[in-house]
Amino acid sequence: MAMLLEDIVQSVEMWLKLIRKPQPYVDPDLDPVLLVPGIAGSILNAVDGQNGQEERIWVRILGADYKFRTKLWSRFDPSTGRTVSLDPSTSITVPEERYGLHAIDVLDPDMIIGRECVYYFHDMILEMIKWGFQEGKTLFGFGYDFRQSNRLQETLDRLAAKLESVYKASGGKKINIISHSMGGLLIKCFMGLHSDIFEKYVKNWIAIATPFRGAPGYIASTFLNGMSFVDGWEQNFFISKWSMHQLLIECPSIYELMACPHFHWQHIPLLEIWREKQDCDGDPRIILESYRPGESIDIFKEALSGNLVDYDGEIIPLPFNLEILKWAKETQKVLSHAKVPSGVKFYNIYGINLETPHSICYGSEETPVTDLQDLRFFQPTYVCVDGDGTVPTESAKADGLHAEARVGVPGEHRGILCEPHVFRILKHWLKAGDPDPFYNPINDYVILPTAFEMESHQEKGLQVTSFKEEWEIVSEDQDNLDDVAGRKPFVSSISVSQGGNQQSARSEAHATVIVHPQNEGKQHIELNAISVSVDA
Repeated sequence: MAMLLEDIVQSVEMWLKLIRKPQPYVDPDLDPVLLVPGIAGSILNAVDGQNGQEERIWVRILGADYKFRTKLWSRFDPSTGRTVSLDPSTSITVPEERYGLHAIDVLDPDMIIGRECVYYFHDMILEMIKWGFQEGKTLFGFGYDFRQSNRLQETLDRLAAKLESVYKASGGKKINIISHSMGGLLIKCFMGLHSDIFEKYVKNWIAIATPFRGAPGYIASTFLNGMSFVDGWEQNFFISKWSMHQLLIECPSIYELMACPHFHWQHIPLLEIWREKQDCDGDPRIILESYRPGESIDIFKEALSGNLVDYDGEIIPLPFNLEILKWAKETQKVLSHAKVPSGVKFYNIYGINLETPHSICYGSEETPVTDLQDLRFFQPTYVCVDGDGTVPTESAKADGLHAEARVGVPGEHRGILCEPHVFRILKHWLKAGDPDPFYNPINDYVILPTAFEMESHQEKGLQVTSFKEEWEIVSEDQDNLDDVAGRKPFVSSISVSQGGNQQSARSEAHATVIVHPQNEGKQHIELNAISVSVDA
């Protein structure tokens, strides 16, 4: 009865908020961190210019597609370089609550079932708070209108103001920037155009999964077919692929993610189309046409030449925008000339071990493409390379900068932000929390313990201890590990003994080590050992 009464009292106290949750550990010596997301990684609010009403339009579930089309669809203004909403009374803002973290944490806070699909920096924020970071003191976020160009002066001015405010809020400490995906291009543009400000406020820049040379297959199919922000059943409650398609055709940021045509690709990304042609005798034959990145522009132009949207009863043409392409080429020049200032250290984490679209093909010998404007109805097939499912490893590694380290981590493009391996690396680079005994910064690998068991007992004068431990080694140089283990489990035994005398007891230990073949970028190791000691 007493226990029940105690539970009731405790519940009432919690309800009255008389019992407060213990405050998280805060490390006042940490340098501040600014998190910068990639495309579609910021909450966007629409503000009605007539009544000042503000509502979230990215991301939301209820009425998502309708609000998206009426409030977020845009046109590019070549005179300013801005993408402007079709609704003249609507302006787009990014919420600033929680020092900018709210906008890049959970993109739809109202979502309950399947909420993980709209997580962005959520897991990383929670992890960093465990390390001693504090919101508003050492942890901040920078959300932005991802429709815009990565070199739009308005965005760069906001970023400069953010860096200054973070610097002052942390007591004059230089900042660690952690960017994800396209956010890395935004940071590189800022660094190239405002090197003095960057050097003044920034200590380290860590880029994660950044398409430094573009995302060829992903962006090519985006222009022709659109893209989905989420996969699986959640698509049924989200923005339609077609609605997203119409938005992205007018977004400079998408054009700035196209494959860099001047980069020396190991395998040149191609746009291929099976088409029916007539030979010199007038007989039809099926041929496979291949277009390099620069040559693909004519295909995009023809395929989107008849693209129209109905906006509030007005038919608006949305072809492939050559004015945006011109703007994007200037952005690529800025990116190609940007350098890391001497006082700043740069680090690069990129995704590996996932099939990633590189070249893209439409049609087949059986069903060739007869009209390029029908490409949007074709399901593309991909030639894939290694990467994170969106950005090829080759592109993400080719930052063109002096890097302190480049590390490949098995992981999906957005999912890499919650990978334990990434957390361990960041913790080490940020000098946060206790030193990580499982991270080897020299050889750049992480040991992830997965199992630990130990038993000890005495029997007939013997001290018997059995020990079992398992771990996984994740390394940038996976090939070396695979060579050690081969294609089958590698088994090795070790035995050691210590001779006994009048002053010491005799003891022996036997261990078996099993190294399993590499699987999904991880090398699984098992250690089984037993030791026996005889009392003197």
